[in-house]
Amino acid sequence: MANAIKYHRAFGVYGLLFKNDKLLVINKNRGPYINRYDLPGGKLEETESLTSALEREFLEETGFQIEVLDNIGVIDFMFPCNWQEFTHVHHIAVFYLVNDIGGSLSNPETFEGQDSLGALWISEEEATEEHSSPLVIKAFEWFKTGKLGLHVKIFDEWEMKD
Repeated sequence: MANAIKYHRAFGVYGLLFKNDKLLVINKNRGPYINRYDLPGGKLEETESLTSALEREFLEETGFQIEVLDNIGVIDFMFPCNWQEFTHVHHIAVFYLVNDIGGSLSNPETFEGQDSLGALWISEEEATEEHSSPLVIKAFEWFKTGKLGLHVKIFDEWEMKD
């Protein structure tokens, strides 16, 4: 079947670090969110817990050591995306509120699997759908309302910015 839909199911943990009404984000250099702002975080390695994966990913992508303060909740997104051998992405994201406890904003090391070009602080006005992943948009929504919502956010269209 040439037109069969094939989903890539991505699961990851992500940290929300706010300071002065700005959110720490990364510049994504690969995957469906390439060339957009995204949250620091990602998938778990073998034997990693959710929070230890988040601590590792955050340090690798931003230069900050963090403490995990709270589990905010889980949200998911679905969108069409011709990426690798898939036609669609179903991204399941566990959000945590975090605080930085050491380190400093730095350029990430380059290694196989690194998907951050570096981190920066952005305001809500800079977090547009054109320039941000759905996770960043949802993070600012949570910051304003204290709620993530229960239902999947489905995008009819998605543009990869290669």
